[in-house]
Amino acid sequence: MHQRKRGVGHSVGLLGRGSECALLDQLIAAVRMGESRVLLVHGAPGVGKSALLEYTENSATGMRVLRAVGVESEMELAFATLHQLCAPLLDRLENLPAPQRHALETVFGMRGGTPPERFMVGLAVLSLLSDASERGPLLCVVDDAQWMDRASAQVLGFVARRLLAESVALVFGSRQRVQDLLGLPELEVTGLTAADAHALLNSVTHVRIDQHIRDRFVAETRGNPLALLELPRELALTQMAGGFGLLDADTLPGRIEQSFLARIQDLPEQTQLLLLIAAAEPVGDPSLVWRAAERLGITPATALASGTDGLLSFDVRVIFRHPLVRSAVYGSAKARDRRAVHLALAEVTDAQVDPDRRAWHLASATAVPDESVAAELQQSAGRAQARGGLAAAAAFLQRSVALTIDPSRRAERALAAADASLRAGDIEAARRFADIADRDAQSEFQRVRAHLARGHITFAAGFNNEAPLMLLTAAQRLEPFDMDLARETYLIAWSAASFGAANRDSLMAISRAVKELPTPEGSPRALDLVLEGYALLITDGRSAALPTLRRAQIAFTDYPVQDLLKWGWAAFGVSPLLWEDRIMPEAPARALEEVRTAGALSEIPLYLHSLGIPILLSGELTAAAALAAQSEAVADATGVPMTQHTQLLLTAMQGKEAEASALIAATIEEAGASGQLNGVASAHWAAAVLYNGLARYGQALPAAQATTRSANLIVSQWALPELVEAAARVGDDTAARGALEGLADAAEPCDTDWAQGILARCRALLSDAAAAGDLYREAIERLGRTILRPELARAHLLYGEWLRRDRQRVEARAHLRTAYEMFMSIGMEAFAERARRELLATGETVRKRKNETSASGELTAQEKQIALLVRDGLSNLEIGARLFLSPRTVEWHLRKIFTKLGIGSRRQLGDVLSRGEHP
Repeated sequence: MHQRKRGVGHSVGLLGRGSECALLDQLIAAVRMGESRVLLVHGAPGVGKSALLEYTENSATGMRVLRAVGVESEMELAFATLHQLCAPLLDRLENLPAPQRHALETVFGMRGGTPPERFMVGLAVLSLLSDASERGPLLCVVDDAQWMDRASAQVLGFVARRLLAESVALVFGSRQRVQDLLGLPELEVTGLTAADAHALLNSVTHVRIDQHIRDRFVAETRGNPLALLELPRELALTQMAGGFGLLDADTLPGRIEQSFLARIQDLPEQTQLLLLIAAAEPVGDPSLVWRAAERLGITPATALASGTDGLLSFDVRVIFRHPLVRSAVYGSAKARDRRAVHLALAEVTDAQVDPDRRAWHLASATAVPDESVAAELQQSAGRAQARGGLAAAAAFLQRSVALTIDPSRRAERALAAADASLRAGDIEAARRFADIADRDAQSEFQRVRAHLARGHITFAAGFNNEAPLMLLTAAQRLEPFDMDLARETYLIAWSAASFGAANRDSLMAISRAVKELPTPEGSPRALDLVLEGYALLITDGRSAALPTLRRAQIAFTDYPVQDLLKWGWAAFGVSPLLWEDRIMPEAPARALEEVRTAGALSEIPLYLHSLGIPILLSGELTAAAALAAQSEAVADATGVPMTQHTQLLLTAMQGKEAEASALIAATIEEAGASGQLNGVASAHWAAAVLYNGLARYGQALPAAQATTRSANLIVSQWALPELVEAAARVGDDTAARGALEGLADAAEPCDTDWAQGILARCRALLSDAAAAGDLYREAIERLGRTILRPELARAHLLYGEWLRRDRQRVEARAHLRTAYEMFMSIGMEAFAERARRELLATGETVRKRKNETSASGELTAQEKQIALLVRDGLSNLEIGARLFLSPRTVEWHLRKIFTKLGIGSRRQLGDVLSRGEHP
């Protein structure tokens, strides 16, 4: 553990800090009362942040205190700061669910295994802190948060946003706002008031100085306590008295460093070198510092003979007076001295216990390419990846590339660096190292893989009109070297093309290339069948593709998790393309559970959407709302942005015009600007559904037309019935018949009740009286055998509207009444209102009523999710893992749920919640 630094001294640091101390007192009091609190204390170097953190710790009497300090030289070591904070709690790991326990054991190097996602690590830390707080309130302090490694910052930011009902305070100290902590409650620490600043300045200047000079000094230091203490020591009396040498506030940290530097330069050479060793050694281990010093011929007797002028002290840990001292020492040292110090530290660092820190010291000691050091860095990258430290792995690999002289090895390491950088979210670094790999490639296979990396980078960057052809080229060039990777790349290229706006030509080019592939040896895998079926769909049409797609659907029910995480998302289109309504939700539902089990939390929103749309099409709006809320919670927790596909269609089907219109407009603007054109297509589809429900067919028509122009075959397929209905109602016979022809091409070859029912319903809209009635009745019969209640209700509505216009009022009333009741039970209020108006036109009296709601209608979306999960038998621990909450927060929500529902136990939830509602 790093001992906390003392800043400018506890009493001086708190001078004039009454309001800040009062706020921190309130924070501690709230935690003692069983609440959670989070605070980011930030301000300029020397302004007194550390003193405030120390005050908080001293005020936390009776509370357990955990401390960690970010260290600049450890920013490349994954989870270094997190390990500092959690180390005292590792004996409680056995209390965590197995996946969470394994995640922490893996990232802390206590076990091997598949690298966990940082969000699973965050959930584990949240559970660990919650468990520790069961024994009493807990204060967690992280100082110098601006120097946390990225993995620790992401995890602790995740935890900070999820704390609610635990007796835990999480307080950060930082020079500036940290990207991964943005949005947390803040306390900005500024300079002292003029009166307090003058008092502090008077205490360290014992000569007479004109008042206006003092005023200017206070003003230009902006009341920074460390500057007021240190800078008078740097300036000569004549400078102070005459006002010369005063500073500019913008260069204040540099001037403070210069003040420390002047004191450092007055020390003996061996003492300066000892300070440099301590500055380069982040752990603060006195034994390690002295062993490294011994290798450089430095002894305590010579180095400490004249002291260190209070800049460095040796105790249980090696402690600098202030981080700016460390910066001044390291920054001012000669390059050869820094390399010598790092080499000494590498030599005394145990290669078995701490191989990664040793490798980093070796890299810092090396001025020219060195294969042995580059190889060690590559091994460190592998260990970092195994712990889930993608940013650390990327940093190790990037440095490894710089130290590699052999072009072939450098190309291989650059490819690995590009991949790690991409997975760490650094697209620019990924692109830079892909370019290096291409430049240094010594074989065609290396050049092909560099091109593949560029394709993946382009796709990840959202350039969905450029990526497909890049991936196609990479797949073609991969064929002679790795046919499995080539096939996987073809599938990703095909799916990427479906996300673009102008990619129908790309789909054709990719599909033709796939058809030229040799037949795979042995029995075809799910990947092979999906790829072949998709290609046939484009080149030969649906009838030719159906047999292969049906085989793919069967094969896809049983596939390895590793394949699912790589390309499974691209195979979910098989069932919709086959118009298989009952099978459609099965694959994403299974996949969702597999992804949860694997801990791939950032993938969850994609799979929630893949399940949410089939659930909506079946009319389970409450269940879909829960999935949408969960997707939003995951996206918020993980910071992974994604189009709200399920929420778009949900609000449209509900007929919530204001909410749906705003979401549709925002999605079209934002997704369009970022190149996520699949999101734009979904938004237009939702608009077509919304406006058809509101009977505003003139607005539904262009929205549906925009959707059908999309390269996404599934969304454009689902938009065709909307286009037929809107065009028929506005009298655009050309558009209506063109859409019907496209629908016939998509549905006619598929002998399913969904396909044939929708086709019959749309044909009826454009048929004469002699045929329309039979077609509507066929549609109702076929759709009645599906799980698609909204489609059946719409068939009853359209038939009822047709019957009324044909003056068959009695029969019209029966179908319109059925439609109205179905829409109300589903929650499709705009369509229900359309049916109600038609009923009124038949002469029947219909009272407008609100949609019936269950007892859960008073609950928030999150409370409803928790209530339904509890009703279905999940424990607080299981619910917390699913919703990114601690068990104590789940229990806190449950108490509110019981109060709202007027019950007193978990068992009673089954009595008040409808079994038709699903979590």
